[in-house]
Amino acid sequence: MKRLFLGVMLLFSLFAFAADMADEFDRSATGTPELLQTGADKSWCPVCGMNLPMYYKTNFAVKLKNGTAKQYCSIRCFAEDSGNISENIKEILTMDAAKEKFTNAKTAHYVIGSSAPGTMTNVSKYAFASLNDAKAFQKTYGGEIVNYDKVMKATLDTIQTDRDASAERKTKMMYPMGEKIYKSVCKPVEPSEFETISAMKAYIKNNAVCGELKEGQLQALSLYLWEVSRKNAPGYSVISVPEKAKCPVCGMFVAKYPKWAAQITYTDKKGAENSLYFDGMKDLIKFKESPAKWGKYKGIKITKVLVTDYYSGKAIDGTAAFYVSGSDVYGPMGHELIPFESEKNAKTFMTDHNGKEIVKYADIKASKIK
Repeated sequence: MKRLFLGVMLLFSLFAFAADMADEFDRSATGTPELLQTGADKSWCPVCGMNLPMYYKTNFAVKLKNGTAKQYCSIRCFAEDSGNISENIKEILTMDAAKEKFTNAKTAHYVIGSSAPGTMTNVSKYAFASLNDAKAFQKTYGGEIVNYDKVMKATLDTIQTDRDASAERKTKMMYPMGEKIYKSVCKPVEPSEFETISAMKAYIKNNAVCGELKEGQLQALSLYLWEVSRKNAPGYSVISVPEKAKCPVCGMFVAKYPKWAAQITYTDKKGAENSLYFDGMKDLIKFKESPAKWGKYKGIKITKVLVTDYYSGKAIDGTAAFYVSGSDVYGPMGHELIPFESEKNAKTFMTDHNGKEIVKYADIKASKIK
C-alpha cells in the first residue's frame, strides 16, 4: 500500500503544471477553510471529488436559488457543472487567493497563465478582490490580469484540452491504482446509488469501507469507481445528443445539459423513424400530450422514451422510471421531474431534497407541471 500511495501522490504532483518549481505557490488553505456546502461530503468537489482545502486558493462556488451552495476545486469544475445549474444560480463566488476569503466572481481580478500551479488545467487561474493584490501576484509569478468574462472564455477555450490531459493521466495511473485498492481492501460499493462522486467518497471514508486510506488513495479509488466501474456496469449507456439538437418545446440546445437529457423516438405517418431530444422531463411530457402543438408532428407514434437517471447518468426506460416531483433540485427550466431507475434511489433523493411525491410516467400530466 505504501508504494501505491507514493504512486498516487506522484500523479497529484503532475497536476501542478508549475513551470517554476522553486517558487511554487501553495494552493492549500493556510487557516481554517470556509466550506459553503453542507453534509458529509462538504470537503470535496462534487464534480471531480478533489479535496477542497487542498486546492483552496483556486476554489469556486455558487449559491443557488433553492438556498443551497456548491463549492468546486477550480473554475474548470465550475464550468463543467454550469450547464446543469445555470438557470438556478443566485450568486457566483471565487476564492481570493490573497485573503483566502470568497469574493464576488464577476468583479474579481484574475491572473491567468502564471507559473503558479493550476488546478485541473495547464493554464493556472487565480482570483483577487483587489487589483493591487493581483498585480503583486503577477510580479512574482507572471501571467495576465483579466476580468471574469475573459477568464471564463479562457477556461472554456481549453476545457477539452484539459479533459484530454486529465483522462490520459487518470487512465495511466489513477484508474489502475483505484482498481487495485478496491479489489484488495474494500467492501462492495455501488456507485449508482450516489448523487455525486463526493457523496460516494464521503460514504467510503466515513464508513471505513476500505479501511483507513490517505486522501490520495481515496481519490484514486473514487475516480475508478465513479468513472470506470459505474460506466462499465452491464447495461450502462447514455443518451447521445446531437450537438445542434434543440428541444422542440423550449428551443434550448439539449447537448449543453447532458444530466437532464431525455429522448423520444417516434415514427411518422410514412413509417420513418426519428428522434427528438429534450432538456428535461417536463418538456418531454408537454410534447407527448400535444405533439402537433410543437411542430409538424401530427399523427406520430411514440415508440421509445429514454431519460437520464439522476444518480448514475445512464439512459433508462422513461416509461418504467420513478420520478420525484417538487424537490429543491432545479433543472435547466426550473423545477423538474427527477428520474430514477430504482424506487429505492427515488425515495432516498426525495428525503434528501424535500421532494413532494414519486410518480410514474403514465400518471404524469402536463397540466400538473409547473
